[in-house]
Amino acid sequence: MTAGTATFLEPAKRRGTGNVAVALLLPIALVNAVGFIWPILNLAGLSIREALPGGGIGENFTAANWSGLLGDGFYIDLIVNSLVVSLTITLLTLLVSYPIALYLHRATGAWKSFLTVLVISPLLTSAVVRTYGWIALLSDTGPVVKAMTALGIPAPRLMFNTTGVVIGLTEILMPYMILALMAGFGRLDPRVEEAASTLGARPFAVFRRVVLPLTAPGIALGCLLCFVLAVSSFITPKLMGGGRVFLLATEIYDQAIVTLNWPLAATLSVLVLVIFGAALVLYSRAMRLLEQG
Repeated sequence: MTAGTATFLEPAKRRGTGNVAVALLLPIALVNAVGFIWPILNLAGLSIREALPGGGIGENFTAANWSGLLGDGFYIDLIVNSLVVSLTITLLTLLVSYPIALYLHRATGAWKSFLTVLVISPLLTSAVVRTYGWIALLSDTGPVVKAMTALGIPAPRLMFNTTGVVIGLTEILMPYMILALMAGFGRLDPRVEEAASTLGARPFAVFRRVVLPLTAPGIALGCLLCFVLAVSSFITPKLMGGGRVFLLATEIYDQAIVTLNWPLAATLSVLVLVIFGAALVLYSRAMRLLEQG
């Protein structure tokens, strides 16, 4: 083959490779368009439709849903409370899960496999069942309150309030946080910790200056995952909140099923998607800073 022929065939090869790539990507692109993009666009369109009495959806487009949402003190408090509760749950889940994930990362052999199975096993049980288990534990007649009373400790109310929701969701989200942390602990090399200790660093200094920076990607991933799950969680806040804890997910349910105000429910759903997008942007920037650092 001459040099001129090779030069002539090169664009054809590139076109053939491009066609194959398009053919391979087309099915998943169609699935995403039908199963993800189209429903989101439909939801966004529904959020600017007028709500008719009795649960009807009007034909006219209006910005009243958005203006009413952003101008109503109840919904502003609802958004702020949802963000605060979700961030609190994320932080508590991280604090409880980090030592477990770190221990699992350092474990070896059959012991590590056994502990990993224990961590994953709660995911095999429905969140509804686990929530009812927490209701039985934290109720006024449950073992937790009885034990505190027997010890002479004033027992606070642990059910049908934000405290119960935070406790329940923290435990429910722990497996997700632990698995995400372990997935991000790949850069943590025990030899680096040993080198820092050999150079005279105390255990806390080793953790602060070696372990924590190397495990930061796992922390960021786990926090993103748990925050998104906490914001969108419905079952646990509905059951353990007893209708007294108002969050975005529970309000969407009430507007769609109880009040039958579908446009407002769609508006709140789009707002949740915006929050998810903002969380992804923050996660991307955090990962970029970690890679640069």
